[in-house]
Amino acid sequence: MTYTITDRTIALAGMFQATHLVQQIANSGNTDEQALVTCIQSLFHIDVEHAIDAYGGADRLAVGFATLIGQLGGRSASENGGQKRDLNLSRYAAGIMVLERRLTKKPDMLKTISTGIERAQSQAEHFSLTHENVIASLAHIYSQTISNIKPRIMVHGEHMHISNPNLANQIRAVLLSAIRSAVLWRQCGGTRWQLLLQRGAITAEAQRLLNDAGSV
Repeated sequence: MTYTITDRTIALAGMFQATHLVQQIANSGNTDEQALVTCIQSLFHIDVEHAIDAYGGADRLAVGFATLIGQLGGRSASENGGQKRDLNLSRYAAGIMVLERRLTKKPDMLKTISTGIERAQSQAEHFSLTHENVIASLAHIYSQTISNIKPRIMVHGEHMHISNPNLANQIRAVLLSAIRSAVLWRQCGGTRWQLLLQRGAITAEAQRLLNDAGSV
């Protein structure tokens, strides 16, 4: 299968949509329901022909495209013009990519994750994608596997939200979906160097896809 910059941009948008939701939940206790459904859905669509098939359509990644554009196309504190990048989002994204690479070297953990996701998918078919039982199952998978890989993702936000068990489960479930998108990015030919060298092209492609999907 030949993958294109469109596939890689979509996978990155999935990851950035997840990081945006993590920050949103941690800071406000609320989340964009459709964006959350899209992230959780991606966990149950593993063998896809095109990256977009994991998410159900470009319009469902509008939050991710906008966040990606802000992070890759924004300015640092020393630059002028453009949207300022969010350092916490950058840290989350970088940490997720590190964890995904380390996860690939742990076949037993990958098998545990796969088995857990199959179980959660059965729950989702009985309840709904974002039912608290499904979210709790996905959060448990993350806690028992990826959370044990160093360095752990340290989520910053309001203590009252981060310490809330249901919201903490949402955060872990969304982080698991971010790892899934990072896996998809790599499967589509994405590399760390490519992210650095093709930053402008990826940002432009994200803007095109966002325009096609309709802005948030």
